[in-house]
Amino acid sequence: MFGPGVPAVLSTLPDTFTFAWVVAVLFGVAWVLDSRGLAAGRSLAAGTWGLFGLFWLTMVPYFAFEHQSYVESILALVGVPACAYVGYLLYDGRASLFTLTRAVAIMLFIYLPFETIPAFTVAGLAIPEPRRVLIEIVATHTGAVIDLLGYAPERVLSREGYDAAFRWTLAGGETIRINVVLACTGLGSMAIFGGLVAAVDGPLDRKLRALLVSVPLIYVLNILRTTFITVVAGNQYMHWQPDFVLLMFGATNPLRVSFLISDRIISQLLAVVALIGITYLVARQLPELVVVLEDVLYVLTGEEHDLTESLDLPREPTNK
Repeated sequence: MFGPGVPAVLSTLPDTFTFAWVVAVLFGVAWVLDSRGLAAGRSLAAGTWGLFGLFWLTMVPYFAFEHQSYVESILALVGVPACAYVGYLLYDGRASLFTLTRAVAIMLFIYLPFETIPAFTVAGLAIPEPRRVLIEIVATHTGAVIDLLGYAPERVLSREGYDAAFRWTLAGGETIRINVVLACTGLGSMAIFGGLVAAVDGPLDRKLRALLVSVPLIYVLNILRTTFITVVAGNQYMHWQPDFVLLMFGATNPLRVSFLISDRIISQLLAVVALIGITYLVARQLPELVVVLEDVLYVLTGEEHDLTESLDLPREPTNK
């Protein structure tokens, strides 16, 4: 996980997913303690938020140098002081932040099994890794849309050994392989909304409506995203200013230029816009979600906001 030059304090931390599981479990324990009215829950949650900030600090080198993503690097950097501030506010008595704490715990418990559960065998039946199942489903749906658009790349094994990559042959005879990986499945975004919806207090019917609005929409938009990136990168449609783009991302392979522009710039920026729009749609179905959104805005701006009035949302009882 960590490369040369990373501060020694970071290199002594557990690997990425072990660290994330520790955070998830501690948030879960804090949730249980708080639900039983024990003050230790608040202290544990506050401390775990500080640990969560440290987790995002450890992710910055990966996002910046390996994943080559400006958007994710900036978000991870912002997450460091933001998590520390949430911990401080929670310890200082802002009890509503326990809803956000529960949401993050649930998000992690939704996401981490796909990253960490290996393939196994039960009574002679081979069970594949959850990540493999999800990745290959997304690759199949992406391939179907690509076929509808009239393209015909070869379906090949990805670098993980899954049936989840597309090999394109360029005019000069060179080939380029576009891999579908877990980050291409939309799982992270679906986990975010799953955690938020599950964490707030609200009627089951409204929660189900909120999930039906968010999860299918995220999945469809994600298939359009993977199709866009695969077609553009596979055909080198955005081979624009290659020297500048390679310098900007610290890359050397000119065949990656179209991928970097279509994925790391266009798609990631549009994803942020899409998540904001989906959040608004979900909040209209589940107004109780506003308490979490207002807390997030307070952390970011230091000011109280009334989103129910600002966004003209239905006025329903919230979990405040």
